[in-house]
Amino acid sequence: MKLEFKELGYQTRAVSAVVDCFKGQPNTSGVSYRVDPGINKKRDHEGKYQADSISEHLIGFKNSEIILTEQQLLENIQTIQRNQNLPQSQSLYQFKTIKKNEYVVDSAYTKKALAISPYHLDIEMETGTGKTYCYIKSIFEMNKRYGWNKFVVVVPSIAIREGVYKSLEITADHFQKDYKKKAKFFIYNSKQLHNLESFSSDAGINIMVINVQAFNARGKDNRRIYEKLDDFQSRRPIDVIKANRPILILDEPQKMEGAKTLDSFKEFNPLFIMRYSATHKTLHNKVHRLDALDAYNQKLVKKIAVRGISVKGLSGTNAYLYLESIEVSKQTPAARIELEIKQKNSGIKRVIRKLNKGDNLFDLSEKMDQYKGFVISDINANTDTVEFTNGHELIAGEATGDVNEKTIRRIQIREAIRAHFEKEKVLFSQGIKVLTLFFIDEVAKYRVYNDLGEEGGEYAKIFEEEYENILNELKQDLFLHDEYIKHLDGISVDKTHNGYFSIDKKTKRMIDPFTGKSSTETDDVDAYDLILKDKERLLSFNEPTRFIFSHSALREGWDNPNVFVICTLKHSDNTISRRQEVGRGLRICVDKFGERQDNPATVHDTNILTVVASESYK
Repeated sequence: MKLEFKELGYQTRAVSAVVDCFKGQPNTSGVSYRVDPGINKKRDHEGKYQADSISEHLIGFKNSEIILTEQQLLENIQTIQRNQNLPQSQSLYQFKTIKKNEYVVDSAYTKKALAISPYHLDIEMETGTGKTYCYIKSIFEMNKRYGWNKFVVVVPSIAIREGVYKSLEITADHFQKDYKKKAKFFIYNSKQLHNLESFSSDAGINIMVINVQAFNARGKDNRRIYEKLDDFQSRRPIDVIKANRPILILDEPQKMEGAKTLDSFKEFNPLFIMRYSATHKTLHNKVHRLDALDAYNQKLVKKIAVRGISVKGLSGTNAYLYLESIEVSKQTPAARIELEIKQKNSGIKRVIRKLNKGDNLFDLSEKMDQYKGFVISDINANTDTVEFTNGHELIAGEATGDVNEKTIRRIQIREAIRAHFEKEKVLFSQGIKVLTLFFIDEVAKYRVYNDLGEEGGEYAKIFEEEYENILNELKQDLFLHDEYIKHLDGISVDKTHNGYFSIDKKTKRMIDPFTGKSSTETDDVDAYDLILKDKERLLSFNEPTRFIFSHSALREGWDNPNVFVICTLKHSDNTISRRQEVGRGLRICVDKFGERQDNPATVHDTNILTVVASESYK
C-alpha cells in the first residue's frame, strides 16, 4: 500500500509564511565555488606516504547570500505576523526564553544564537499536523523562488532522524509531480563521507539529515566530524559542510538548546535557521502558529476520548468489583459488572455479568461472604453510577476490592480491545483499518524465552483470553455485516497481535532497548527501521496484525495514521511522556487506498483516538 499526499491549505499557509520572509531576494541558483580537495596521500617507491595536492578541481554549488537588508527582512516578517495575528518582532535579535512561567529577553542566549546566524525563524505546529511535510515542501519552494539548494535537517534523536528519512522517501514522487525535480538526501554517517562530496558538488536540491549526537557527543565516531581524517584527504567533514552555507532546519529545537549544542551549530556556518516544534521553549521570530486548539478546531487531528480506570477503596469490604459500563436500551438501564464467582471445583473466577436493579451479588457469586449486602438499588445512566443497598457506589471505570497491578492491566487490555472493536465494526465498511497500540515497559511481559523456546508473556496471554471472550460476544450482534464477520473469522488470535521491540543480533530474540541513564527513548536504529518499514503494510487488510505491542522507549518511532486506540500498560513518566504517547495517534487516518479521511463534515466522526489509561491524562 502506498500513502497518497495532497495539497492541504493549512500546510500551504505554513510554507508561505516561511518563504515570504525573504520576499525580494533574487533567484540566484548555481553559485559555484571550488570544493576543498584536501590532500591525497600516496606511497613512494619506499612505501612511505607522500602528501600531494589533488590535481583535479571539484566544483561545488552553494547557497547564495541573503541580499535583503535587515530592515527589509524585519518588515517582511512583521507583515506575515500581522496577517496571522502573531506578536510583532520589534527586532530580529530579541530572543526570549521561559523563566518563572513567562518569556523574558535572554541576553546570554541571544549572544550565542547570533553567533550561529543573525536570522532565526520559529514555526509552531501541533503534533500530527505534518510539520515534516511542511519543511520538506518549504525546501522545494525556496529552491524554486530563490535558488537555495543546500539544507541540513538537525534532529534530537535517532527515532526522529529515521522518521524524517522515511518522510523524504515516501514524499519524493509527490514533490516531483509538483516541482518536476527530486531532492537528493542522506543521513550523515562519519564512515560514509563520500556523501559530503556529492552534497557539495551537486547543483540540485540536497538535504543532509543529522542527529545532534553526531556532532556534540563525546564518542570517537562523534568527534570525527571535527577531525582531519586520512580517509577524507586530511579534511575536516564539518569544513566541507560549512562551505555550502546550508540552511539549518531544526526539528524539535527545544531539545537542542544546551550551550554546547548552540556552540556546535555555529560550526555549520548556516545561512539562516528554521525551527519547527509544537512546544518552543525559546522564542525567536515566530512566523507561523498552529497550536493544539487551532489543530482541533480546524479538524486537522483526531479527537481524543479517554477511558480512565481508577481504583477505589470501599471501607469495610474486600469485595472485588469492576463497573465496566452502563447499557441503555428501551428497557431500564443495565450495568456490566465484573465480580468473583465461586466455581464448583472450589476455585474462584472473575466474570462479567449484565445486571439489573434488584440483583443480589451474594447470590450471583454463589454465596461468597464479601458480597453480603451488595444488592443493586439504583443504576443511573446519566451519572454512570451503580448504587448498592449497603450504601456503596461505583462509577463506570472504577475497580474496587482485591485490585493489584495485574488486575488493572487486564482491565486496560480488555477496554482497549472493546474500544478497537467498537471502531472497527463501523470503519471496516469504509475501508479503514483500525490499529491499537500497547506501550509496555519490558519485553518479558509480551514474550518469554526459555529452554523450550518461546511463548507468550503475561500480557500476550491476557490479550488472547480477553480477545476471544469479546470476539465471541461481538458475534452475537445481529446487525454485524457478513463481510466483517468473514474478515474476523479469517484472523486467528495469535496472528492479530505482534510485538515491535529491539532484536538481539545474535539470538534474534526480542530484547528491551537500551535507553541510557537520563533518557526514556532508545537509539536502536534497527528497531525503528522495522517499525517504519512496516508502516504501510500495517494499513492493509491483507496484513492480519491489528494489535501492536511495543516498548515505550520506541514511542517516537510510531506515527501510523490509523492508530485509533492507545493503551499504556505502564506508568507514564511525566506530562511530556504522556503527550508523546498520545501524539502517536493524533494523525488523521487513511483508507485502504492511502487517501486521507479529512472531509470536514465527518472528520471528527471518523477520527477519534481512544486512550485507555490507568492514570489521569487531563
